[in-house]
Amino acid sequence: MILLSGFALIQVLGLLIHTLNQVKLGKLEEEQEFAVRAVIIYRHIAMAPPQERAAMLAKEPLPKGDTAVLSLLPPLQGTYPMPLPGREAIRAGIFAYGIPPDIRPHGMILRVTGNPARYVVSFGMPDNLLLPGLPPAPLQMGGAQGGGGPFGLGPPPDDNGPFSVLNQLFNGLLPGAALPPVYWLTISSTLPPVVPWRSPGFASAFIIMTLLGALMITWAVRELLAPVKTLAAAAEALGRDVVHAPPLPETGPLEIVTAARSFNTMAARIRRFVEDRTFLLTAIGHDLRTPITRLKLRAEYMEDDEQRAKMLADLDEMEAMVAATLAFGRDAAATEPVARLDLASLLRTILDDAADGDPDHADALTYSGPAHMPVRARPLALKRAVANLVGNALKYGEAARVTLHPLQRGLARIDIEDDGPGIPQEEMERVFEPFRRLEGSRNRETGGSGLGLSIARNIVRAHGGDITLANRPERGLRATVVLPV
Repeated sequence: MILLSGFALIQVLGLLIHTLNQVKLGKLEEEQEFAVRAVIIYRHIAMAPPQERAAMLAKEPLPKGDTAVLSLLPPLQGTYPMPLPGREAIRAGIFAYGIPPDIRPHGMILRVTGNPARYVVSFGMPDNLLLPGLPPAPLQMGGAQGGGGPFGLGPPPDDNGPFSVLNQLFNGLLPGAALPPVYWLTISSTLPPVVPWRSPGFASAFIIMTLLGALMITWAVRELLAPVKTLAAAAEALGRDVVHAPPLPETGPLEIVTAARSFNTMAARIRRFVEDRTFLLTAIGHDLRTPITRLKLRAEYMEDDEQRAKMLADLDEMEAMVAATLAFGRDAAATEPVARLDLASLLRTILDDAADGDPDHADALTYSGPAHMPVRARPLALKRAVANLVGNALKYGEAARVTLHPLQRGLARIDIEDDGPGIPQEEMERVFEPFRRLEGSRNRETGGSGLGLSIARNIVRAHGGDITLANRPERGLRATVVLPV
């Protein structure tokens, strides 16, 4: 999104710059076209005899919106000086077209009007009149005694008004100099608004370029993110099954190959650590079975019945702990294949087995949820994990209410609730640690070996899910199992 937003901003800025350039270029073209039209009209009129110019001007074909008039004075009222870029463009257009030397204008005034915007160019007609030999004195444009504008017409203009141009023509003339033009040919034209996108295929080309650029960015980002997704998938597979997770392919660009090699090295170290730990636990558990068995045989020959019973009870507890340790080690290296099973039927089977094992609490074992829910899992391992949770709920909470919720976002959720005292908030995560028990006496009458929840969480996490615990507001504990289907 960042790249696409940046690309969109660049496209908008590029379009704005192009638009401004097109407007500037279009305006320049229109000014030059106006200059060419004006000089053509001037050449036609200037080449005609003075007495025929008015008739010829009346017959001159003019474009729509253009006007051309002959007058003693240029119609400057309501106009203001043309901006310098416009003056330069129109003068360049006029001189580039060319005017014969014998009909060159005796003056040229460039003005504009405000509303509507019009360009006005006035050509002084080429009449070679000479000023008679009078005493040299500048012609005054009005004033305290003049009472009028040029030739006594109109009110006296200010220095910045439209007649200031005529002041520059009349003032300072010497005897025998050429007089200002007698007639002025004034041509005006309304310049239409400039269309920024005059090319018929501009919009289509702009849209196509934008779409192609967005597609290229999307493709490039997906290609760059593909190794990251592969790395995330490999990490997820490693978290589910450390022993059998496949290695990450070491192909692609140098940076990706380096990251893949580092990941595979890390996975190998983790795998070796887990295998060493599992082997150690299994070896200790296996080696302890033989002395426990010998101690049991010797205890049978004890004459004191009370001491014999206590010793056998201790040996049974040690044997149970060893069995749990072996089971914990086997779960870490489970090789059971994944199969398709009905989760709802599995939960009902677990509850039936629990009811058979504890008939006194059969009424406290309930199931609610869909009749069927197919999932892919390791049947025996998943059954053992849920059975551990149900057994704990029944043992410590006097009930086990199992609820299977409908699928949400590809996840199955199982809630197992009891009516026990719950667990202190600070112990919620600690109870999942191996050999961790809330009751520290290690008496099998008050608790197990402390591996049940650890084994259950390992199994569920190997399926890509998790187990969480929470105290119910009213009373009891809720164990929540989340499994991907």
